[in-house]
This record gives sequence, structure tokens and C-alpha cells, in this order.
Amino acid sequence: MKLRRILKWSARVILLALVLAFLVGFIAYWKSTNDCDRKTALVSPMKAIVYCEYGSPEVLKFEDVEKPVPNDDQVLIKVRAASLNFIDPGLMRGPWPLRLMSGLRKPEKTMLGNDLAGQVEAVGKNVTLFKVGDEVFGVGRPTLAQYACTRERGLVIKPANVTFEQAGCVAWAGFTALQGLRQGNIRPGQKVLINGATGGVGTFAVQIAKSFGADVTAVCSTGKVDLVRSIGADHVIDYTKEDFTKGDQRYDVIFDNVNNHSFSDRRRVLAPNGICIIAGIGGAGLHPEAWGRIAGIFKAGLLARFVPQKFVRYGTKLDKEDLKLLSDLMQTGKMTPVIDRTYKLSETAEAMRYFEEGHARGKVVIAVEQGNEL
Repeated sequence: MKLRRILKWSARVILLALVLAFLVGFIAYWKSTNDCDRKTALVSPMKAIVYCEYGSPEVLKFEDVEKPVPNDDQVLIKVRAASLNFIDPGLMRGPWPLRLMSGLRKPEKTMLGNDLAGQVEAVGKNVTLFKVGDEVFGVGRPTLAQYACTRERGLVIKPANVTFEQAGCVAWAGFTALQGLRQGNIRPGQKVLINGATGGVGTFAVQIAKSFGADVTAVCSTGKVDLVRSIGADHVIDYTKEDFTKGDQRYDVIFDNVNNHSFSDRRRVLAPNGICIIAGIGGAGLHPEAWGRIAGIFKAGLLARFVPQKFVRYGTKLDKEDLKLLSDLMQTGKMTPVIDRTYKLSETAEAMRYFEEGHARGKVVIAVEQGNEL
């Protein structure tokens, strides 16, 4: 009788918890909204890309919004160029796991973009590193707009030999490549393989690895062999003709930007104390293979506990010193951003459609029109 009573009350508690969770989720869903429907007169309008609903690139609208005003610690940038990154299609389409952070029913933040390059328009009273007129690049949010605010730590001076379009596509893809290769403890003379070498992150990874003195093997498709050779790859594997996990070469570091091979296959081509850096899942946004590859990341992390080789996950972060290093690499000619296509800000929906196809050779850049350029 006592056991029956315990089971009975346990079932009631579980049922009550489920009902409460449903109610909380239901309320949170319907309270999730944005200010798109609250139309107010604009004091100082600017053009920007806005999305009020989740969905395909058709939800991206080129509209007037209020120009941001920097606080005491911020810099106001007249944006000249920005770029699309892996996270942007996900934010736009809003898959359910991501909506837990971005808004359940509608996107709470209705503008996109993280990279930027442009000119300093105004500075807050606590800003000491920059002045009006400086040409800068780095990180802000949102940047698919004519103006954006960011803090000093997210910016550095743009090298004179680098265009706004080149500088505007560097930050997050460059951080991902640089910080991932650091996770591999990369050193001169090491054999490094870049799987997925021709996208935004991959093209930076090839060049950064070469700048560290590594012997670089790039994995790509037939039509992109010449591209990776032109940016410094020592060896190229055409994955349509050869599987790098079946070869005889052993690598000290695998920078895996695709995660499309099994744990055991990658182990086979790693040196005894090699490191596999899991940097991405290939393509842009959440494609059909994404969930399986995400599961593979966690599986590799678990299995790696029982083998001498390392399989490392990491999160990309803003780092002022890393941004300076990326700037230095461009200034000295050791790294040149690879740009596939450049679109106007008003053409961002078209740019996103192309980007989501997952075949870009390098970065997709958004050139931001100003004044009579519109």
C-alpha cells in the first residue's frame, strides 16, 4: 500500500510539472514579440535590413530604422561593408532550439550582422582609442545597416592596403580559424589538414596555418583546387576523387570545418598525439546533415576520453589581440580575404539565398550604400 501511494503521488507531481511547463511555455511563446508593429516617427532614419518574422530570405526587408546613438563607451561607425556568417541563416529561419535564445514566436532582435568595416562617425566621452574619421574594422551588432555602434575592444584601425570590403568580412570567420588553430597548438613544420578549406573560415584557416609555418593540406572539390593553391596550400585533396581518411599521410592537426567523417576514420589519419579541431558542420545555417553532424561532435568528444589523440570543441570569442593579429597578417600580405560575391545592402535577401546554398568560395560581402549611393 505504501508503494502504491508513493507511485500515485509521484504520478500527480509529474503530471502537475508537465502542465505547469506547458503553461509557462505557452505564455512565453505568445509573449515573445518584437517592436515591428509599433510604428513611431523616426527622428534620424537610416537604412537597414530588418526581419520581423522567422522564415526564408524573403523575410529580410530593406527599411528605414532609427539611427543608433553611441553611449559614453561606444563608437558610432558609418558602415561601408559587412558580411554574412554561419549564424545569420539560423537566426533568420529560427529553428526551435535556437528560438529558446532568440524568441519563441518572433525574433526579439530584428536586425542581423556581426562583422563591419567603416569610418568612425562619433565617439562616446570615455572612448580614447579612436577619433572621428578613423577607418576601422571589427565586430558590432547589428551591422547590416548604414550605421552601427560598438565598443572600443571590438575595433582596430583598418590597414591602408586593405579595402573596406576585405576588412568587413574578417572578424568572426578570422576568429574562428585563428582560435581553432591555436587549440591545435600549431607549430612550424607540423602537418595540418584543413577539411572544408574554401569557405569563409576555411580560406582564413589555410592562410593562418601557413603563417604559423605549417605544412598545409587543403580538402576541397574539383572546381576549387586552384583557389586553395593560390592562397598557399602545399597539398590539395579533391574530396570528389579521394577520401583523406583513407590515405597514408598522418596529420598533427586536423582542422575540421565540415565534420563529415567518423571518429574512427579521423583517428586513423591523426598522428599518435594529434589533435582534431572540430570547427564547424559545413555549409551555412542548419542544413539537412546538420543535426547528424552536431551529434557527431558530442560523440567524438565522449570517445576522445579513451584515446591518446584529442578531439577538441571550442567557442569563438571576441578578442582584441586576435583582431590586431588578423590586421597584421593582412597588412604584411600573409592573409588576403577571399571574397566570392559582393552585394548591395538592398540586395541582402538575394545574398542570403546564395549563401545558404553552401557553395561560396570564401566570403559573401555586403557593401553598404551611403547617401546618394542608394
